[in-house]
Amino acid sequence: MAVRVVIAEDEAIIRLDLKETLQEQGYEVVGETARGDEAVSLVKEMQPDLAILDIKMPGMDGLSAARAITAERLAAVLILTAFSQRDLIEEARDAGALAYLVKPFQTSEIIPAIEVALGRFHEMKALEEEVSNLQDVVEDQKWIGRAKGLLMDELGLKEHDAFTWIQKSAMRERVKMREIARRVIEDGLRPETT
Repeated sequence: MAVRVVIAEDEAIIRLDLKETLQEQGYEVVGETARGDEAVSLVKEMQPDLAILDIKMPGMDGLSAARAITAERLAAVLILTAFSQRDLIEEARDAGALAYLVKPFQTSEIIPAIEVALGRFHEMKALEEEVSNLQDVVEDQKWIGRAKGLLMDELGLKEHDAFTWIQKSAMRERVKMREIARRVIEDGLRPETT
């Protein structure tokens, strides 16, 4: 599947040239605009893989647009601009841009920049997902630990028995152990005594 791109460049001739270059290289341009604020809207609507933004645009500059796009991890951002001042490069980096290219550009420069930006974006998304999964595991362990403690204190169960009861209850009801633990803590769920 082709990489989907939104282009935000206020100079129409450069925007057209960039679009043609990308299409020749197999990228799919799903949106284009001359305004930074419209770029953010287009990215939200079209959900591209990459947003290529100029810095100086009406409505909202490219750095503000980059901040808005990267704050929600909507797409990888590449800044393509005529400005090469160090402070702008640092601002672009701080705004979440994953690549920075100075105009005039060559196809031999933009394709590697796009691929590096996309690669970095995918790595960041994978790391965020991994962190989120780890946070879930830690949260699960907190709930289960508290529930085990309650069962041990109230019913005199051994830790292994309390854990096993939570585990088997979750399997029987086809819910996560964390849900059984929550019900033990908040709803007073207890093993049936015979």
